[in-house]
Amino acid sequence: MGLFNLFRKNNMSNEIKDYLEKGAVVLDVRTLAEWNDGHSDGAKHIVLDTIPQNVEEIKAWEKPVIAVCRSGGRSGQATQFLAGHGVDIINGGPWQNVDQYL
Repeated sequence: MGLFNLFRKNNMSNEIKDYLEKGAVVLDVRTLAEWNDGHSDGAKHIVLDTIPQNVEEIKAWEKPVIAVCRSGGRSGQATQFLAGHGVDIINGGPWQNVDQYL
């Protein structure tokens, strides 16, 4: 892990905390099997492949969103897509990154 990654982790922790303080919804985009293996209490579960069909539902939450998955890849895809549709969203990376602050 390089020095940049250390700073990025700290920045993400601060950003995650800030979003949670703003009442953010945690959006878990993993598969149902992964979700059933463990997830954050209160998180919403919408599998990545179904995000396009659920954009209006997500917008209706009228809250900032923290996308999470197993490693940060799928949540990154969801973040990019939803941000392009006007959702205030950050990529929280692995769901445990956010779970530790709940």
